[in-house]
Amino acid sequence: MLTVDLRSDTVTRPGREMLEFMFSAKVGDMVLGEDPMVNELEEYAARLFGKEGAIFCPSGTMTNQIAINIHTRPGDDIICSKLAHIYLYEGGGIGFNSGANVTLIDTPDGIFSADEVRRAVQPDDPHKPRTSLVSLENSVNRGGGAVWPLEAMEEISRFTRSLPLALHLDGARLFNAIVATGITPLQFGSMFDTISVCLSKGLGAPVGSLLIGNREHMERGVRVRKVLGGTMRQAGYIAAGGLFALENNIDRLRDDHLHAAAIADALSGVSWVQDVMKVSTNIIIFNTPDDIPATSITARLRDKGILANAPTVKSIRMVTHIDITPEMVSYTIDTIRGLSL
Repeated sequence: MLTVDLRSDTVTRPGREMLEFMFSAKVGDMVLGEDPMVNELEEYAARLFGKEGAIFCPSGTMTNQIAINIHTRPGDDIICSKLAHIYLYEGGGIGFNSGANVTLIDTPDGIFSADEVRRAVQPDDPHKPRTSLVSLENSVNRGGGAVWPLEAMEEISRFTRSLPLALHLDGARLFNAIVATGITPLQFGSMFDTISVCLSKGLGAPVGSLLIGNREHMERGVRVRKVLGGTMRQAGYIAAGGLFALENNIDRLRDDHLHAAAIADALSGVSWVQDVMKVSTNIIIFNTPDDIPATSITARLRDKGILANAPTVKSIRMVTHIDITPEMVSYTIDTIRGLSL
């Protein structure tokens, strides 16, 4: 039986060409600044976004947490979406690592306006925390892979700079948003103070994320990375996977988006699906009717070799990625249409 793993784009495995490139990497001691592949990856990413520097870390959670730490002081306030990964899925790191507070903006897809940011800024009052950072996520994981319109980000960027507030982008799946919208990395670099990008999701690298920003922020980030235990030694082998991904695997994300759209279309026509969120990239989120628990659907799909997640009792999430083939998509669609409860 065919197995189709749609639980996440984090389940990907490096292909033969990526592995060959990784095995041939020249490495050194990253902590001493002597790993040539790490240095090349960081320089490549910084140039791509028009920034002065980048630091390589084991995970996107770490790059986000470093950014939060360098932009805030204990007791400060961060404005972000109620659906934000930094709020929901990073182990309470905002409070644990930086002692910061959070003001949440509640929208269905995690995308909000400059006016909503303006209303969320804390007043200049010693009884209130000091707002110091606004964080956006693009694409929005819990928002069904929703992507931000350029105009909305530009307005928020202008507003934060007028105060000033720092503006961070959790770009775990930023390249999906770039492919979907045509907004360039340089445009993103011009709007945000710091940007986090994951290499181990749709891009297919086995490990690693980058934090990108100006020289001062990256120098401070190196110190925070050390405190968080993120310094590595001969890390060039995994950095090579990230560099290969950036150089070769961005454009092919369009295939993942087409696959997700096709699966979503099939889901919209079956009785055991109540509604499907708009699919903009590679994430599909759909809800089941009140009388059908999401886990009962995922169990039935698992029996057919299709793996999916149920993040809530009424919702199911599927994510397409580099290891999902057209044959797997066709099999998934046929299975969805043939599944009855």
